[in-house]
Amino acid sequence: MVRTVLFHELGGPEVLRLEEAPIAEPGSGELLVRVDAIGLNRAEVLYRTGQYIEDVREFPGRLGSEAAGVVEAIGPAVTGFAVGDTVSVVPAFSMNDYAVYAERAVVPANAVVHRPEGLDAVGGAAVWMPYVTAYGGMVEAGGLRAGNTVVITAASSSVGLAAIRIANRVGAVPIATTRTPVKREALLAAGAAVVVVTEEEDLTGRVLELTGGRGADLAFDAVAGPAVVDLARALAPGGTIVLYGALSGEDTPFPPMPVMKGKSMRSYSLHEITTDPEGLRRAEAFVTSGLRTGAFHPTVDRVFPLAEITDAHRYLEAGTQIGKIVVTVDH
Repeated sequence: MVRTVLFHELGGPEVLRLEEAPIAEPGSGELLVRVDAIGLNRAEVLYRTGQYIEDVREFPGRLGSEAAGVVEAIGPAVTGFAVGDTVSVVPAFSMNDYAVYAERAVVPANAVVHRPEGLDAVGGAAVWMPYVTAYGGMVEAGGLRAGNTVVITAASSSVGLAAIRIANRVGAVPIATTRTPVKREALLAAGAAVVVVTEEEDLTGRVLELTGGRGADLAFDAVAGPAVVDLARALAPGGTIVLYGALSGEDTPFPPMPVMKGKSMRSYSLHEITTDPEGLRRAEAFVTSGLRTGAFHPTVDRVFPLAEITDAHRYLEAGTQIGKIVVTVDH
């Protein structure tokens, strides 16, 4: 039996319960990982409240797809790992099938990466989802390259901060957006070339001004909703909007054809990369290189113990953090 976060009904953070639950031995293609730290993601809030892209199949439900820890047992048909390896689990599976909000978790080996030397468990739980999401969305799906300009919305999120650093790493120019001026300095410190405060400035006009009237080559958008029309107007000919989130909670229109002429808009999910072995290999190599050189690093806003998982989810829902919220597990 291991301490595990369960929920027996949909609802707010108060439905989360830390209970003793059984754990199986790892099967074919699986690893048993002692969980030392857990990265929280907004997907878990949506899943817990019944608003995610998939429903909870049965109760009690379990949560979590990003963690760091140590391999404790190896199932059949697994290669490349040894007991005692320090690893990170990346989101590459349904939370109906696997979950990591627990002291120990059985996870598919193809969702596990080796933790680079010098990266502790908190960092290992905070770094992969943001950087792999941003790498996959901007570089693989969006074709970002040196000399491009990219607009990054909701830039103070962990993914947004990673996107800023990745843009700089490939030689692109990151324009970060935020609703209020509160987070402007933090975004500039993270490497944003310019910060556009959308409650005070006209996004389209500002991007066109910054790019000499040409527009941005890419928009990496976590917000969606009606504002995609402004993003489309801010794009250069041939530009692309990559939608990876829907924070607005509103329907997302396809911008008018005169605005979208010669431009494109596509959705993107982290699982496009993490469930593709070659895509994950490229992403792991890219992120590891950035960590090794110091170009990339995890940004952790706050750390909670597992016993305070309800408070951690309340803090996640408040949306005031800059970077990642991490939960640690004592053994």
